[in-house]
Amino acid sequence: MNTPKRYLITAALPYANGLKHIGHLAGAYLPADIYVRYLKAQQRDVVFVCGSDEHGTAIPIQATKEGTTAQAIIDKYHPIIEQNFKDLGIAFDIYHRTSDPLHHETASAFFKNLEAKGDLETKTSEQYFDEAANTFLADRYIKGTCPSCGHKEAYGDQCEKCGKTLSPEELINPVSTLSGQAPIKKETTHWYLPLNRHEDFLREWILKEHANDWRPAVVGQCKSWIDGGLQPRAVTRDLDWGIKVPVKGSEGKVLYVWFDAPIGYISATKQWALNNNKDWSPYWNDKDTKLVHFIGKDNIVFHCIIFPVMLKLNGHILPENVPANEFMNLEGDKMSTSRGWSIEMDDYINKWIKKENGGDGLADSLRFYLTSIAPESKDSEFTWKGFQESVNGELVSIFANFVNRTWVLMHKLCNGKVPPFHTELIAAEAVSDNATDSFKGMIDAVKESKERITHLLEQYKFREAQFELIDLARKGNQYMQKQEPWIVAKTLDQNPDAQKIIDNTMHCCLQLCANLAILAQPFIPFTAKKMCYMMKVVDKMLEWENAGKFDLLKVGYTLRAPELLFRKIENEEIEAELAQLQANVAAKKTTMENTTATTEPTKDNSLKPEIVFDDFGKIDLRVGTIIEAKKVEKADKLLELLVDLGFEQRTILSGIAMHFKPEEIVGKQVTIVANLAPRKMRGIESKGMILMAEDAAGKLYFVQPSEAIAAGSTIA
Repeated sequence: MNTPKRYLITAALPYANGLKHIGHLAGAYLPADIYVRYLKAQQRDVVFVCGSDEHGTAIPIQATKEGTTAQAIIDKYHPIIEQNFKDLGIAFDIYHRTSDPLHHETASAFFKNLEAKGDLETKTSEQYFDEAANTFLADRYIKGTCPSCGHKEAYGDQCEKCGKTLSPEELINPVSTLSGQAPIKKETTHWYLPLNRHEDFLREWILKEHANDWRPAVVGQCKSWIDGGLQPRAVTRDLDWGIKVPVKGSEGKVLYVWFDAPIGYISATKQWALNNNKDWSPYWNDKDTKLVHFIGKDNIVFHCIIFPVMLKLNGHILPENVPANEFMNLEGDKMSTSRGWSIEMDDYINKWIKKENGGDGLADSLRFYLTSIAPESKDSEFTWKGFQESVNGELVSIFANFVNRTWVLMHKLCNGKVPPFHTELIAAEAVSDNATDSFKGMIDAVKESKERITHLLEQYKFREAQFELIDLARKGNQYMQKQEPWIVAKTLDQNPDAQKIIDNTMHCCLQLCANLAILAQPFIPFTAKKMCYMMKVVDKMLEWENAGKFDLLKVGYTLRAPELLFRKIENEEIEAELAQLQANVAAKKTTMENTTATTEPTKDNSLKPEIVFDDFGKIDLRVGTIIEAKKVEKADKLLELLVDLGFEQRTILSGIAMHFKPEEIVGKQVTIVANLAPRKMRGIESKGMILMAEDAAGKLYFVQPSEAIAAGSTIA
């Protein structure tokens, strides 16, 4: 593929309804920043846009929690999030906001253009309405009992206990969160984007054109949606917070946040162009522009199906790639700000970076570890112990150690200057297959590393690219260890070539350090800048074309004293973080208990929605015997059971670990749903579900035959 004329890189707009955690950072913003820094080092025309998503129900809901207004919420969190990104080295060309008038103007014009061309359609339907509050209810303003797990505080769009995606109509006993009253159904008219008209286009564009160059998980999720049959999707809502629908007869309606938010990339580009006296249009309308969206997997459908349809209809270019990341968990559990189980970017910055001089190294420490465990192909996990081991074992002991040894020995053995290079000694070097045995071998190693890192970055494989960087520093340490200039220095009086050998060794190591700074810059930019200061060179040396050269530092040039690039992470710091994590959870739990203490919960005796016999007939209930049971590692609630069904044995995960000890249930007969689709949890595939009964006190009981029966027996 030819090099594009220009690049437009976007990172998902974060909701300005609260602090963002390091899982968000690892999912979209850090990989995007690495890629952009690499492109800019290549001297390519790149614009990197992002901004706060300031509409949608999440904003007024947070305002209610904090006893303030929606405007006050976005004005509070937008600057904090923007500064957090800066402190962690995320270098957007512009960080805009969707409350800006330019965005309102851009989104309104986008809607009006589609509506005028007949690309939207209107539908009248019944939706939930709160008579007491005199307003239609967005999904998040409706609560009820989850039909899947029975959780009584499920929202109209999702149950936060079991994670199931819901619609308000599925909730049992729905109530309005505004008045506490049961809502009624009332007719309302909305505009819809008829995705069903564009199935053929999406199938051709995604499943054929990009089947091999997009990540398999992205293509797979898109295929599932397309194969399931696309339906018209509402682009307006009955709300008073958001961008007003710009046509007659739309009073009290705003653009749905999923519609207006991605248009924020366009309005951000427009604002960047205004700020820099540029033309925004080529970045969205010229086919020589490469558009790349960096997102988390929960945004795949919006950026690969819905937004591309919108872009196509409005005459814009389509994304060339959407390298979506999976999720990053924390210490064995899903990150959740509401439960206190997260590490906020703001907290890390205040505790690790701002409290000490030279804290930029700790910004890079976090960037490095998050990249090393980036969830590029599957969910990954942040652990504080892993953070410590990564920093101490790779950044301190390998990368920083090599740079520091080079600087110390250069000052000690070469008078603090870049020593000359003696070519006559190279001819005498022994031929070796090991790159670290010779000067020439190290030159070749640098060139090969540059090629591999370049290829991996172009393929969005940031974990592997960073590994190559550390591997090159490792080779530098090995080369220095084999050359032993400190030992050679002891032979200066006896060996006439001793100083020349030292000069060549240190010249090689210094040139390697310069190359490491260039190749490290996308990953650990603060460190690369500090290395430039130590080398007394301008940042221009960090341009990618300079990597692979061994004349970057001029002979005789005096270099500054070494500076600490990274410091070790101590055990006490890790223990304090783990303790703080538990304290956060306890504090959140106490807050939740206090807010619900006014009403004693009662057992919900209402029945689930009525089904017919054919529905029940689809369920295959079998008697099984538990033959093995053990706890799932790092999962307090899960037991891994091996169940004998007579005709086969199956692994089934069951959330009963808080109620039963593994050794107590071996040999018990249980009832299982045998034809439930397999589900993977904690890396283990569960093939079935154990049926349990729960009394009013929350105690669980096995649903089992009254007397022993053959395993595999059918329950009719």
